[in-house]
Amino acid sequence: MIVRRTERHVIEALKRQAAVALVGPRQVGKTTLAQDIAEERAALYLDLENPDDRIKLSSPALFLNQYEDRLVVLDEIHRTPELFQSLRGIIDQGRRKGRRTGRFLVLGSASMDRLRQSGESLAGRMEYVDRQPLDVTEIGGDEKVRDRLWVRGGFPESFLAANDQDSLKRRTSFIRSYLERDIPQFGPRIPAETLRRLWTMLAHMQGAPVNASQLAAGLSLSAPTVSKYIDLLVDLLLVRRLAPLHLNIGKRLMKSPKVYVRDSGLVHALLGIGDYNALAGHPVVGASWEGFVIENLLSVAPDGTQARFFRTSAGAEMDLVLDLPGRAGRWAIEIKRSLSAKPTKGFYQACEDIGPAKAFVIHAGTERYPLSGDAQAMGVLDMAHALLQQG
Repeated sequence: MIVRRTERHVIEALKRQAAVALVGPRQVGKTTLAQDIAEERAALYLDLENPDDRIKLSSPALFLNQYEDRLVVLDEIHRTPELFQSLRGIIDQGRRKGRRTGRFLVLGSASMDRLRQSGESLAGRMEYVDRQPLDVTEIGGDEKVRDRLWVRGGFPESFLAANDQDSLKRRTSFIRSYLERDIPQFGPRIPAETLRRLWTMLAHMQGAPVNASQLAAGLSLSAPTVSKYIDLLVDLLLVRRLAPLHLNIGKRLMKSPKVYVRDSGLVHALLGIGDYNALAGHPVVGASWEGFVIENLLSVAPDGTQARFFRTSAGAEMDLVLDLPGRAGRWAIEIKRSLSAKPTKGFYQACEDIGPAKAFVIHAGTERYPLSGDAQAMGVLDMAHALLQQG
C-alpha cells in the first residue's frame, strides 16, 4: 500500500498561509492530490492548461472575488505567470476582511526557485511544498518491492504498471512528452532530439562530474548552450546538481558538481534498460543505485538540509554529506551496491577531514550493525526513517 505524506503537509501549510504552492515534476501526482483536497473542501478547481479555464481568469480579480470564501486550486500555474500579481491584490484584500489563510493552492511543474521568480509578488503570502516521486518509506513491502522502485522509478504510473514492459513504455512516453510538449513552455525552442541526446549522455554519466565542453563537442553546441540546457533540466526537477563540500584543509578538493538524472526509472528508460536482470549486468548499475539512494534520502530530509559530496585528489571520498538543521549536525553517508558494508580507506579519511556528527554506510541489504570508528551500516529504508525522525 502506498502512503503519501504530502497531503498532510499541504493541509498544514494552508492553515498557516494564504497561498500554498505544490511543486514537482509532471505525472508525480500533484493533480490527483489537489483534486482530493478540492473535493474534501468543496474548492474551485481550475486547470490552466484548459483554454476555457484560462478565459475565466482573463479578469482574475473580478472572477476570483466571487469565491473569496472557498479554496481555489490553480493547476499548472506556470502557464500564466502573470496571474501572481493579481493573486497578491486578492490576498491582501482578503486579509483586510479577515480571510488570512487557505485562499489558493497553486500547482507547478518547475522547480521552487523558478516558481519563486514568477511569484516574487507573493513573498510572505505563499508557502512551498515539494511533491517528490515515490520513495522507499511510502511503498511498503520488502527488498523486491524496493528493487522494483529502483528499476521503475518513483513516478506512480510507472511504479504501479502491470509489468516491466508497460512501465518502460510509460516512461518512454513521459520522456517524449517532456521533450516535445512540456520543455518548450519554459524557454526558447530547443530541438527535442538534441535535448534527448544530452539527457541520455547525462544518464550514461550518472553521478559523474560533468564537463560542459566535452558534452558540447559531442552535440555540436557551445559549452554555454549545454550549461543552459542542463540548467533547464535542473529547473524542471529532472536533473540534480550535487555541489562539492568546500573545506579549508590544505588538500586539493574536487570543485565541479556531480550531476544525476533524478529518477532512476528515467535513467533506465533513457539507456534502454527494461528490467532488473538487464540493469544488474549494465555498467551504470552502481551509479544508478547511488543516485537512487541519494534521491530517496533527500526526499525525506528535513527542510533546510544542505546536501553535498566530498572528494579529495588523494582519494578521500564521501558520496553524500548532509548538514541537517538544528542540533543534528553533519551526517556523512557512503553508498555501496553490495550486501556487505565494508568501508574503504577513503571513507575514514573523509570522516577525518569533514568531522561528521554521524557516519553511515548504506548497503543493498536490510541489516543494521555497527562499524569501526562509530560508523553504522544500514539499508536505505532505515536511513530514510532516521532522516524522517529529524524533521
